Formats: sequence, structure tokens, C-alpha cells
Amino acid sequence: MSQPPVVTEPRTRRMLNKVPEVTLVFWIIKVLATTVGETAADYLNVDLGLGLTVTSIVMAVLLIAALVAQFELRRYIPAVYWLSVVLISVVGTLITDNLTDSAGVPLWTTTVVFAVALGVTFTVWFAQEKTLSIHSIVTTRRETFYWLAVLFTFALGTAAGDLVAESLNLGFFVALLVFAGAIAVVAVAYFVFHINAVLAFWTAYILTRPLGASTGDLLSQPTADGGLGLGTTGTSALFLVVIVALVIVLTVRNPKAATALDPVAERARPLQWRR
Repeated sequence: MSQPPVVTEPRTRRMLNKVPEVTLVFWIIKVLATTVGETAADYLNVDLGLGLTVTSIVMAVLLIAALVAQFELRRYIPAVYWLSVVLISVVGTLITDNLTDSAGVPLWTTTVVFAVALGVTFTVWFAQEKTLSIHSIVTTRRETFYWLAVLFTFALGTAAGDLVAESLNLGFFVALLVFAGAIAVVAVAYFVFHINAVLAFWTAYILTRPLGASTGDLLSQPTADGGLGLGTTGTSALFLVVIVALVIVLTVRNPKAATALDPVAERARPLQWRR
């Protein structure tokens, strides 16, 4: 008797999950990274006098190098992952700054454009993968969607933060309170009313960007402009030291956040946003 044909799955690059476990430390580092993105961009552009164009080129090259290293890895490595987040935070800030400061594009326009770009990214991601969960970043294609979404969240957050703080003349402190309050609403909606976990995560992820940007501006900008006058150098250095310390802790602990996931089983689950 002839043997039945063997059905094989298409070959794909299998990896361990490339994104860290979402814990309190994750959110702390995320907010710190967004703050550094705001202050470091200002430090390189203004304080060091590199100018917006040179700063953008240098940071884009560094980000590409970091992402190449990140994509080459087959599992989550805290130092490489968070270096990529810090650099993409800086680049996201610079993208918005180039559009608003150099090209003269209004902040409300950049906010809408980046919101649409993020929405399109999520739509294509879900259409291709049937999930937006960060707990299943186990293929190169999913990782590509993930980092593209992260880039747009940073650019969108920068534009939205500046729109609230500057264009609406609310000031850095009020803007900080607005976005902190919005994050608190998302937290209540998730923990009390049990809204979809993926929706809650990405909403909070987007909101932490303008929260960090407002925090960075509040700390670093001169008192005459509504800040505390600590300067971009001191603020950037302080937050970078804290980020490095937390990443070292995560590396030493070697958390078991990266676990192998089966793409076949993932595809077989109901086509929802998935927790």
C-alpha cells in the first residue's frame, strides 16, 4: 500500500519571543526611554550644536545598527532590545521635529498622519498574522510589524504631546497630568472592566510616549518656558543611568519571559486580538 503524503508546514524562521514580559519594570523603562528620547534629541540638536539634520542622520544610522542586531537574535536580550527602544524613541522625536520645525507641518497634521500610519500598520499586521499580541513575536515578519508600530507610536506620541503642551498652551505639567490620567483610565478599564488586553496594551503604549515627552520637557526646559530648568544634559544622563541599572538587573535575573511559541497553534486559535 502506498503511504499517505506527508504534509509539512512551510519553512519559517522560528524564534523565541523577542519582546519582554509586560511588568511594572517594563513600563518604568518604557517611560524613562520616552523621556530620554525627548531630552536626548534636544541635547544633540541644540546643546551640542549638531543641528537637526546631522542629529537625525546619526541617530537613524545608530537605530538601523541596533535593529539589525535585534533582528539577528533569536530570543529576547534586554540590552539589545532596550537600546533599540531608546534609539527609536530619539528617532521618533526627530521625525516629528523635522516635519514641524524644518518643513513647517502643523502639529495637528503630524498627529493625524502618524495616527493613520499606526492604524494602517495595525490593520495590515492583523490581516497578515490574525493577532496583534506582543506575546507572539516569534517570526521576522511579526517583529517587523512590531518595530514599525513602535516607531509610529513614538512619532505620534511626540506630535500629540507637543500639540497638547504647546499648541493648546496647556503647559508641560498640565500635559503630563492629562496623559497620566488617560493611562489611569486605560488601567481601570483593563483591571476593573476587563477590556481586551491587546487593546489596553497598545493604548497605554501610545500614551506613555507623550507622558514621557511631557516629563522630559518639564524637567529640562527653562523655567521661563514652564520647565524646571534642569537642562537636557542632566535629565538625559539621569534617566539613562536608571535605564542601564534596570536593564542590568533584568539581565542578571535572566527572566523566563522568552518562551517558545508554536506558530501553528497560534494560527489555530480564534481570530481575535488575543491576549
